[in-house]
Amino acid sequence: MSDPRENIRFTVAVSRGILRDLRMRRSILFGLVLVALLMVFAGSVLLDPWLEANTLGFLVYWGICAWLTLTAFLLAIYDLLAVRREAIRERRRLKAEAFGKENEQ
Repeated sequence: MSDPRENIRFTVAVSRGILRDLRMRRSILFGLVLVALLMVFAGSVLLDPWLEANTLGFLVYWGICAWLTLTAFLLAIYDLLAVRREAIRERRRLKAEAFGKENEQ
């Protein structure tokens, strides 16, 4: 059996990779939003009779949908902050390149 610490290290490494790569982060974000929208549609149109009859199924289904939506929201906020941080870093680099190191702020 594998060591739980190895699993945690692997999960952290994969998460860092996803968060640091802009293309991967946006692809995951798109997928999360798409799945959440499909779940909302399916839950309110196709699965409505089953969800009304099954209370536990209702809670689990909409809980998963809420979790996906919250994850997409948090990932979008992270993406916004990461893009903003990168723009600030690039602006400082360009300012230093154009005016020299003494004007860097």
